[in-house]
Amino acid sequence: MVRKMPPLEKVYEAFSAIGDERIHVEDNAYMVFSSDKSKYYTVTEKDNVYRSDDNATYWQGYPGYPVIAVLILQGKLPYNREVCEEMKGIPWKVLNDKYQRDYAAAAEEALQGLGTDTQKIREEAQKVYDALQVLDIETGRGKRKKG
Repeated sequence: MVRKMPPLEKVYEAFSAIGDERIHVEDNAYMVFSSDKSKYYTVTEKDNVYRSDDNATYWQGYPGYPVIAVLILQGKLPYNREVCEEMKGIPWKVLNDKYQRDYAAAAEEALQGLGTDTQKIREEAQKVYDALQVLDIETGRGKRKKG
């Protein structure tokens, strides 16, 4: 089971990464690009240990949105294509900076900005979060890129 859980809002960021098709597989590693595409994070997996160099996984010790997105794409967490499509194009970097890492406030603005009923999105995020809580994985620090 996951030792330390991320904020629920990281699931929304994972939905966006999938909807935006910002995840690429290369040499048994997943490259997950940030919402502004200015950087990417590398996620690797071996024996149910997921390593990533994103700040949340690396510094906070919980699965960050790149790890969550990979778990969804691997079929280890629920996947709803329609919800991921609805979450396309959200500028998470801008929102997280605006709200000084208050992820709940950033997510609320993102959801309100969609202009649709967000109940289904919220329900899907909770399903993913609940499944993550009981998933038999570990997370760890990935190698940091130089330069």
